[in-house]
Amino acid sequence: MLSRSPYAARCHATWSPAIAALALIALVGCHRDMYDQPRLEPLEKNTFFDDGRASRPLVEGVVEYGAIPPDSVILTGKVNGQLTDELPPEFKLDAALLKRGEQRFNVFCSNCHGLSGDGDGMIVLRGYRKPPTYHSERLRGTPIGHFFDVATNGFGVMPSYASQIPVEDRWAIAAYIRALQLTQYAKLDDLPEAERQQLENQPAATPSPSAP
Repeated sequence: MLSRSPYAARCHATWSPAIAALALIALVGCHRDMYDQPRLEPLEKNTFFDDGRASRPLVEGVVEYGAIPPDSVILTGKVNGQLTDELPPEFKLDAALLKRGEQRFNVFCSNCHGLSGDGDGMIVLRGYRKPPTYHSERLRGTPIGHFFDVATNGFGVMPSYASQIPVEDRWAIAAYIRALQLTQYAKLDDLPEAERQQLENQPAATPSPSAP
């Protein structure tokens, strides 16, 4: 077993208190800087600025990093001021989107517009002004952005639903409304080849015999 020399022992005894003192000073200094930083509390008075406010207004035109521009199609339903006739590229038109749109439509829209979009919801049956049917020629030719815009800003007696329905769900509802319209006016030629052939190959329905 190795023994410590007298010189090493004297050095250890001399430096140990000094090292401990330096470590304590460093810890106290770090704690002070991090615990009691020089700062201004929100809305605190500050004489450095002419208006005396510590909280500074945002620079004009500043936007949050990664934020969607306020004039983008996903927030307005418009491109260059014109209603868009296509879903924004952020959305994929698939069964999941339509299913979500149907669910949200039934919750927020069917009470006035009815489950089929004919404007015969329960609120209307109790005296509220009847909305136009989605199956009119005018609304069938209206861009899909119109339905998003109306859900966002309201139209006529219909209020805005922007505070209740998120942007993504408003687009899902708009897509579902377009699907509702197709249920009434879809043409056989609009179907993919496989589905069209399947329908064409189905046997014709046999009429039931009339009662004597």
